Amino acid sequence: MPTAFILGGTGQIGRAAAARLAGDGWSVTLASRSTAAPDGPWRQIRVERNEEDSLQQGLGDGADLVLDCIAFDDTHADQLLALEDRIGRLAVVSSMGVYRDAAGRSLGTAAERGFPDFPVPIPEDHPTVEPGPEGYAAGKVALERRLRDRARVPVTILRPGAIHGPYGRDTREWWFVKRLLDGRKRIPLAYRGLSRFQTTSTEGVVDALLHGLDGRGCQVLNAVDADAPTVAEIGRTIMDLMDRQAELVGLPDTPTHPPGLGMTPWSVAKPMVCASSVPRLRTYADGIAPTIAWLVEATRDVDWRVVLPQLAAYPNPLFDYDLDERALALPGAAPIGI
Repeated sequence: MPTAFILGGTGQIGRAAAARLAGDGWSVTLASRSTAAPDGPWRQIRVERNEEDSLQQGLGDGADLVLDCIAFDDTHADQLLALEDRIGRLAVVSSMGVYRDAAGRSLGTAAERGFPDFPVPIPEDHPTVEPGPEGYAAGKVALERRLRDRARVPVTILRPGAIHGPYGRDTREWWFVKRLLDGRKRIPLAYRGLSRFQTTSTEGVVDALLHGLDGRGCQVLNAVDADAPTVAEIGRTIMDLMDRQAELVGLPDTPTHPPGLGMTPWSVAKPMVCASSVPRLRTYADGIAPTIAWLVEATRDVDWRVVLPQLAAYPNPLFDYDLDERALALPGAAPIGI
């Protein structure tokens, strides 16, 4: 029986990977700082990677596959490399945020330099930002480069987009779900609701992981949905699933990013759409239903900030309905046709 060790195993991606691997006959160990494991046919252990020897002891005799869902920089890469004599294959979760455009702009510099102008779609060999200790994307690139340069075992680097799936701590879909639960009848959307910011289901990440199991050397895979819906399309999909309807109102384009009004977690001035060498099985609409059902149930009689603490920490106000009313009154605001 093949063995899998998932670091960050009780998180959003870790749970999805554990369920699929266990269902395929793998012996799965979930490693995390949490002592509360989801129910399932797996073993759960506590690992704090910043505690000396914690990861080494948790891995024990090793595993055929180590999936690291929470690696962020080259120091984490070094931790994994120190254990590769016990690892058959290594996979790490990176991000589509590593890409840069021809002018050197990235997601991380969008507020200061304007939103990057990417090709549509972005291929897996597209240039990235430079590695370094400062910033999320630079750290992820440092992680990727260290593994690509030094790993002796096969490595799969997974680059997802805007992740959706149950158990997320920053699930973007709540932006629409809460408005619908609150009875909002008109919802303003920046950039006329036409923004396309690549989405990824947790199941899609697992699809890419499994696709890469037969590969050799180091492979980079964009782990993304089969489509990249507009914000308006995302809203309509969620409304249909919830059987609640609202009028979507497009706001006039603005040259700034982020926009001052109608800002959603997917609102971008220019499209960010990724190509992938992975056969993509699910569109956004195919995979989003479990997320919506989980959001509605998980926030029932519970402060949503407890369920979604990372979303609650977003710097821009997500649910200021006075701002929504101001946006709806803007000259040029118009209903978005179906």
